[in-house]
Amino acid sequence: MLANGFEETEALVPWDVLKRAGAEIKLVSVSGSKTVSGAHGLSLTADTTIGSIGSELPDCFILPGGMPGMTNLLACGPLCDMLIRADSCGKVLAAICASPSILGELGILNGRNAVCFPGFESRLKGARISDGRVCRDGNVLTAKGMGVAFEFAFALTDMLFGGSVSEKLKKEVQYK
Repeated sequence: MLANGFEETEALVPWDVLKRAGAEIKLVSVSGSKTVSGAHGLSLTADTTIGSIGSELPDCFILPGGMPGMTNLLACGPLCDMLIRADSCGKVLAAICASPSILGELGILNGRNAVCFPGFESRLKGARISDGRVCRDGNVLTAKGMGVAFEFAFALTDMLFGGSVSEKLKKEVQYK
């Protein structure tokens, strides 16, 4: 899910790793336009807009951080409704940097372990703050920020495709 002001690395690294794993992945703009501008000036064209998704929920949602990307994602009512429904169905919810606070604001982190970019912990309402860089609790994956984008992407690959696929990809892309 992309909103103007998204952190480019946090969106593109998971996209790339999951594509290599064989995922059918779509970049979705939460604005009315397919063109989305990143926090550092990169503009890209999303595959679709949130209004075109329909009522069927994807298997996984990825929420990159960045400012004001996170606040723009949180301001998108249809996205917030989808996230709440997706969690109740056990769909994978992955958020990095400031964006785990979206899950906190929606009550999704209540009673779960989570991490976020330092300084946003108070917005992880109901969560137990983990010491890790990446944290999985059930169907929810959270990560600290851009510096752990690859760890986040491989943890997500592991959740969706299993450890053998993740380990194979790590070797292929020279990740240690």
